[in-house]
Amino acid sequence: MVQMTLFARPFTVSELTLHIKGLFDEDEALADVWVEGEVSNLSRPSSGHIYFSLTDAGARLGCVLWRSTAARIRALPQNGDRILAHGRVSVYEAQGTYQLYVDEIQPAGLGDYYIQLERLKQRLRDEGLFAEERKRPLPDFPRHIGIVTSPDGAALRDILHVLRRRFPCVAATLAPTQVQGADAPAQIVAALEALNRHTDCDVLIVARGGGSVEELAAFNDEQVARAIARSRIPVVTGIGHETDFTIADFVADRRAPTPTAAAEFVTPDRAELLAALEDMAERLSRTASRRVQDMAANLAYVHKALRRASPEAQIRSHRQRVDELTHRMTLAARQTLSHSKGALKAAADRLHSASPQATLARGYAIVSLRPSGRLVTSTRHVRPGDAIRVQVSDGAFHGRVAEDREDEESKPS
Repeated sequence: MVQMTLFARPFTVSELTLHIKGLFDEDEALADVWVEGEVSNLSRPSSGHIYFSLTDAGARLGCVLWRSTAARIRALPQNGDRILAHGRVSVYEAQGTYQLYVDEIQPAGLGDYYIQLERLKQRLRDEGLFAEERKRPLPDFPRHIGIVTSPDGAALRDILHVLRRRFPCVAATLAPTQVQGADAPAQIVAALEALNRHTDCDVLIVARGGGSVEELAAFNDEQVARAIARSRIPVVTGIGHETDFTIADFVADRRAPTPTAAAEFVTPDRAELLAALEDMAERLSRTASRRVQDMAANLAYVHKALRRASPEAQIRSHRQRVDELTHRMTLAARQTLSHSKGALKAAADRLHSASPQATLARGYAIVSLRPSGRLVTSTRHVRPGDAIRVQVSDGAFHGRVAEDREDEESKPS
């Protein structure tokens, strides 16, 4: 026998949801309930309402804290808090989900997950995995980028879009992996190791889009953190949204707030490079132009100085000086020669007037004995009969001394 449904016709989605909501609202146990759990996925939109989840090891419950209620609660919840939340459970018709509408909150301590997470963080910090001194610089101009993310996620599309826009000449290799779920940590570790062993990547990006604390849990895994620390290639993480922090972020060489930002961190901007190159070219042109002008001016100065100091100029100057000195020396020589000629003529005249020839011309004669040639300068030098030679102005003749002689003493007075 077929059991009859409540309606004779099929439910519409709205009708069924409204019916389920009525069941929740009519249940007195659900109208006044305390729930203990760990706060996660907390968000505070501009409306002022607060949305979060309460989780335990087996389930998750969505919660709403209206703005008017939040205004009177002294200590508002934070991610990781373990709390006792009071309220009523009802159905949110637009999404067909049930949630707890909270009207009171009591603290119940930090959640187990966050406690374990903090312990792991502290242990890795103590080992030095978070130390700044072990973090490596990123290459300025990478040639090959490795990407560890889901092949189906928006993170990969965002990264590739940024790479094409900013630095299209770079090569990219995807090591596909799950980014959430129980198998994700092992796959992320394998992807990192494969890129390290089999590629020549300059830098790696480990990324995924936003998600809840539970969805980001793979990046809080210890083995993932240690694989990032072991990587011989610098690692940049871009996990979740700007406010999301995971252990992988602390171990990575650099943390980016989003996958898009991670792609921007590892690549230079082509537009900025082109602008910088144009600026450098312009500055280089100006510098070269000034340098050429300075060198031309310096060359002109050196050329002038060289012309002034050149041997040719000095030779021309010395040549003119030689000509001048030659002229002066010629004049001086001529004057000296003329003066010497006059002095020589005067001396010659004086010498001639005093010469024996001139004396002979005036009627004097030179008498010498023959054959000795001894000059006769006194009557005492000769005796009668001595052979003599008599030289007059136009020649000479021979003779002998007569018997008679006249002495100076015998001359009449």
